[in-house]
Amino acid sequence: MKNIPRIFIGNEIRSGVTVPASSDTAHYLSRVMRRHDFLAFGGGAEYNATLSDDGKTITVGDRTPHIDPSNNITLIFAPIKRTDDLLNMATQMGVRAFQPVVTERTVANHINWARMQKIVIEAAEQSNRNSVPEILPIKKFSDIDLSGVVFADERAAYGADLPTHVHDKKVVFIGPEGGFSDTEFAAFDAAGAVGISLGKTILRAELAAAIAISRVAL
Repeated sequence: MKNIPRIFIGNEIRSGVTVPASSDTAHYLSRVMRRHDFLAFGGGAEYNATLSDDGKTITVGDRTPHIDPSNNITLIFAPIKRTDDLLNMATQMGVRAFQPVVTERTVANHINWARMQKIVIEAAEQSNRNSVPEILPIKKFSDIDLSGVVFADERAAYGADLPTHVHDKKVVFIGPEGGFSDTEFAAFDAAGAVGISLGKTILRAELAAAIAISRVAL
């Protein structure tokens, strides 16, 4: 079972239904993998499935016992030059949703979000998830509710213990390459957001996101 393909076919998937097969899925299964059986997933569940001989439809069979390893964390992030790497890593780490935000120092303003959606789908397929994280519409920093947020705080002392309640938080905020501005730090402080250290070295934003998620989720 280790080599059987896993393919996301939508969040409304359920046993016993027959759905149209996309041309990409049909090509991948019949031409690349040279098989018609696969694991279909979506909405937190995984099913045995079969591509029809003509490659036009998918029949969804029984649900498998595989439990979705995803968590319930939303990652708020400023788009960066390597947003694709950030989304890939965070998807593999199980985040539920992505909330892109324009901060004062955000410089990556032209993101191909359709391509980003394909990246998170592929990452979910490869990381044994039963769900694909949602990419929410981009917002301004001022429109974000900062209460209850855990954020990467470069002012935090390296080696300091995590606050005892940090693992109860479900929203992690990562800044852009240039970090948060003084005004944004003040907004975090005023809202009672929880700042955590990510270590004593300077990290790329995509790696900072992965470390922040691991500190909160584990």
